[in-house]
Amino acid sequence: MGHRRGLLPAVGLFVLTPLVAEFVPGYISIDRIVGAVVLAPMYGGGALLIREVVRRMGRGWWTILLLALAYGLVEEGVATQSLFNPGYAGLALHEPAYLAGVELGGWWTVFVLLLHVVWSIAVPIALVETLTPDRRTTPWLGNVGLVITGLLFVLGAGVMSAFTLADDPFVASHAQFAGVGIAVLVVVVLAFAVGHRLEAQVVEQRRAPSAWLVGAVSLVASSLVAGSAFLVTGGSNDHLGWILVGGYLVLAAVVIAAVRYWSASPGWSAVHRLALAGGALLTYVWNAFPETPPELTDPGIDLAGNLLFGAGALALLALAIRRVTGPAGP
Repeated sequence: MGHRRGLLPAVGLFVLTPLVAEFVPGYISIDRIVGAVVLAPMYGGGALLIREVVRRMGRGWWTILLLALAYGLVEEGVATQSLFNPGYAGLALHEPAYLAGVELGGWWTVFVLLLHVVWSIAVPIALVETLTPDRRTTPWLGNVGLVITGLLFVLGAGVMSAFTLADDPFVASHAQFAGVGIAVLVVVVLAFAVGHRLEAQVVEQRRAPSAWLVGAVSLVASSLVAGSAFLVTGGSNDHLGWILVGGYLVLAAVVIAAVRYWSASPGWSAVHRLALAGGALLTYVWNAFPETPPELTDPGIDLAGNLLFGAGALALLALAIRRVTGPAGP
């Protein structure tokens, strides 16, 4: 019976993840919504697999975030090969901060991995767990469900790879594939070896910050990351690549330090976790309007899709806020 109760949030996470990752920010237009069916096995399967493994082991958010980094490496280094393909999606993504020795775009590598850690994995998991508070840290699936999820993830990666190759025959070198494989292995080992050690010990004398402050920090930080893409993807500001890479790393370090400090307070709660996810989700909502999908799309249809997905994201966030705060609001 317990796993039956967990089936609904599991399905919800499976479906929600590709929508948050690709459609809410306007990376894919609503007239290609059928693509969500193709993306769900990898995006949704990946998020669900990470969440289930971590919760079964009794681990927390730092393990989730490290495994999210491994997920990003698998998607961009193996399934789409965007880390190595200089002409991926017809965009010169490797030119800002290009690393000739390893044939990587420094800016694109750091940028896209941050996107996957935050929006492809962390935000959907946080939202669905907030909506199911009685099962927030317990497994949703049984052993059979976990195996099926893993198979769906592998199938999704294969399908994504096939679609990518059909559009662009680029294939990375054996050395590049080996490099990303080693990187994934290292990150996974770190996630299980030290992820739990990053959990801050509660300090009784420390006061929890306002949830509004946490949400504002999340909104500003995530907006700086997402908004910075518009500075370099036009092709005229490639010289900003290394500046942005440095900025990303400093910003990530500051946010991680702040969250670890705040979460050590005994008053740190579901409201604060939702504030972090909510700030990032709102960033993707506004990002959709200046974003132009790579595929040619009717502007009116694109705008309608942005409004629809934005309204859906706001409604989901409002429901999550009500779930953790009650009718009175935050």
